[in-house]
Amino acid sequence: MRWVESGDVRLALFEQGDPAAPTVLLVHGYPDTHRVWDEVASLLEDRFHVVRYDVRGAGLSGAPRATEGYDYDHLAADMTAVLDTVGKPGVHLVGHDWGSIQGWRLIGRPGIEERILSFTSVGGPHLDQAAHFVRHGRPREVAGQLLRSWYIGAFQIPVIPELVLRAVLPRVMRRSVRAAGRPGHPADTLVRDGLNGLGLYRANMLTRRGTPAEPVSRTPVQLIETTRDPFVSSALLASTRLWVPKLWHRRIPAGHWAQRSHPRVLARMIAEFAEHVEGAPPSRELRGDRPGRRGPYDDRLVVVTGAGSGIGRATARAFAAHGAEVICADIDLGAAGRTVRGIVAGGGTAHAQQVDVADATGMEEFARTVRDRYGVPDIVVNNAGIAVAGPFLAHSVDDWRRTLDVNLWGVIHGCRLFAAQMAERGQGGHIVNVASLAAFLPSRLLPAYSTSKAAVKMLSDCLRAELAGQGIGVTAICPGFVSTAIARNATYVGELAEGTGKPAGRALAARGYPPERVAAHILRAVHRDLPVVAVNAEGKIGYALSRISPAAVRRLARLAGGEISRLANKH
Repeated sequence: MRWVESGDVRLALFEQGDPAAPTVLLVHGYPDTHRVWDEVASLLEDRFHVVRYDVRGAGLSGAPRATEGYDYDHLAADMTAVLDTVGKPGVHLVGHDWGSIQGWRLIGRPGIEERILSFTSVGGPHLDQAAHFVRHGRPREVAGQLLRSWYIGAFQIPVIPELVLRAVLPRVMRRSVRAAGRPGHPADTLVRDGLNGLGLYRANMLTRRGTPAEPVSRTPVQLIETTRDPFVSSALLASTRLWVPKLWHRRIPAGHWAQRSHPRVLARMIAEFAEHVEGAPPSRELRGDRPGRRGPYDDRLVVVTGAGSGIGRATARAFAAHGAEVICADIDLGAAGRTVRGIVAGGGTAHAQQVDVADATGMEEFARTVRDRYGVPDIVVNNAGIAVAGPFLAHSVDDWRRTLDVNLWGVIHGCRLFAAQMAERGQGGHIVNVASLAAFLPSRLLPAYSTSKAAVKMLSDCLRAELAGQGIGVTAICPGFVSTAIARNATYVGELAEGTGKPAGRALAARGYPPERVAAHILRAVHRDLPVVAVNAEGKIGYALSRISPAAVRRLARLAGGEISRLANKH
């Protein structure tokens, strides 16, 4: 530690890592100290010169006597003094909470702007932008943000905030950051820091501000949104794009103190952005969140199994058409290749991979290949499936084993392997499991198929509950009859063994519901994070009926089986 003189206060400055390496300056918020960055700093020090300081009024640094001592001019003087002491021509600034709020103001300030190579904002907006959002945003979104910011008005009241903070701040902070047993944060100086830091709100929050007439800064900015932050809404952060021409917007499924809960994720994002600004090629995630991004799937990595035909092929094409890079996996490499060639011919990006989803070892190798060659996927569509049709007593053990290996175990392998990668990355993702109308509408002639699809839907529900805390969505897609080759390629047993494939295939084709419409439902489900999507009329009717009258569904299963039998006998 060393001391930095800044006007009426002394600031405690902390450094680690190689001083010759690029410098990252981490600025904490309220009511924290530099210790809130401990884990992140230790993860960055092998590649960067990491600098932290206790802001005025916090930790070991001195506190001004008057509220005016916390205004932006004094905060700017502090940062200038720190930059002078560090002695680098340029630094990568990272601010959290009030560190971010002051960072927004200072990166456009003459004398500081030219010394900031990049700015990473976490959990603190530009106050002028926030004021514009409150005046011109959608009423519902504005009301939501104002509810989150109730404490700002409360902090303006004399005396009462001081009394409340003395009584409840330590307990609230320890519960909020789950810091029991961890030294350093919250700091032993927490109550004093909380009382001093009221000056930040009173000196800066209610001063008159106008709408920025031009971008707040041309500095490259990485906006990291912690999606469970109770203080800052997604709508407010989304409005940042209006004012920053060089903005990368990234997300972490975390609360306000992401430094504590997701230090590896945050450190990786900081490092990737700083290295890119220094001249390194952008990571896939930075390419996907670059300025001018077209849509929610632009440069996202999507894995689709069973992509050689039908719903899988249509889904791969749809994601690629919306800017995603798609891994087209199929047991038939030639079919996967044809899907890829069609995507590439249309200007998209795709890669073919051969995999048997029923093969646990093969799926493990496939998942490793995807991660090592292309990166962790953002979206996985477990679509591969087969069908065996006929009475239960005509199904052999091999019929059951093959159906469950592909339809159920294939989905289990895909969920297990890729969800683990998504969880380790710590930035969320989405898994789509293609089930069927048969998941909730039984048939006496599809026992193995219906059982496997019902299991897929239940698996999806269980996974959705488990993975929600990690920001990973899970959707079960349940189409009704779709014009694909699944009926033609099905295995027919018992009374359906002779001559049923062609008429059943023609019946599905006559239904006239193309797989492209199922693909559209899949993209919409991922975008809206929907749990279950019943597709087309019979899918929706069957799903509703299964919930309203299970007895009617059971009767319908007997009738449907009879119709299929008559179709087989007729042909």
